Amino acid sequence: MAFKEKDLRVAIVAQSKALNAAGLNMGTSGNISVRFGDKMLITPSGVPCDVMRPEMITSMPLGGEYGAWAGPLKPSSEWRFHLDIMRARSDVGAIVHDHPPHCCTLAMLHKPILAAHYMIALFGGPIVKCTKYAPYGTKELSDLVVEALGDRQAVLLGNHGAITTGASLASAMHRAHELENLARVYYMAICAGRPAILSDDEVMRTVERFKTYGANPDAQYVAPALPKKRAGKAKTVTSKKTTSKKKTPARKKVAAPRR
Repeated sequence: MAFKEKDLRVAIVAQSKALNAAGLNMGTSGNISVRFGDKMLITPSGVPCDVMRPEMITSMPLGGEYGAWAGPLKPSSEWRFHLDIMRARSDVGAIVHDHPPHCCTLAMLHKPILAAHYMIALFGGPIVKCTKYAPYGTKELSDLVVEALGDRQAVLLGNHGAITTGASLASAMHRAHELENLARVYYMAICAGRPAILSDDEVMRTVERFKTYGANPDAQYVAPALPKKRAGKAKTVTSKKTTSKKKTPARKKVAAPRR
């Protein structure tokens, strides 16, 4: 299903607010991008989500001049890894970068998430890797991200945060929530002891099963419809014949007392 650019812009703003509301981001941290034809729509740099508007979303070409952009505001400082992921992965339609507490905790420890829980299969394999540290917004960080992400759907950024991907914004957002939950229980498990790790074969079997489980996690995102104004009902006027009889005044209805 094809979506209008306006709908995607509205969805990006709405999901940016949803990340903050869920505690996966705070303030102006984090960013979202969505593929739209031969360009990428991405959140602007340094704009709090509560004041962000659809017309503020920046557009960047996926081909041509690297780093070119159009819009009233410059793109997120992390535009490089958004652009580089989309150029390297034609299957990726949306990218969510956030700073959730447990993902950041593991990222500060430079610990990958291992297959201690079967839900790791949602991210395409038996491990969610963690990159080495590189300053935010740099090509060095972008190169580390693209390499560590590979063909998977999530990666932790050393001393920084997390990235999730999907064919649609809906699936990338779904994975953002699931990744933080997975990071939380994995962190609890390694604090409690030595978690049992599932085999690669078992995880990959679950990856295949997820492809036919319930609703497709990579189904296209449908932007919520804007509320429509209700049209007022037309009043029907019925003509009455006048008579010479005196009209009896109508009795007034008395409302029952509130309890």
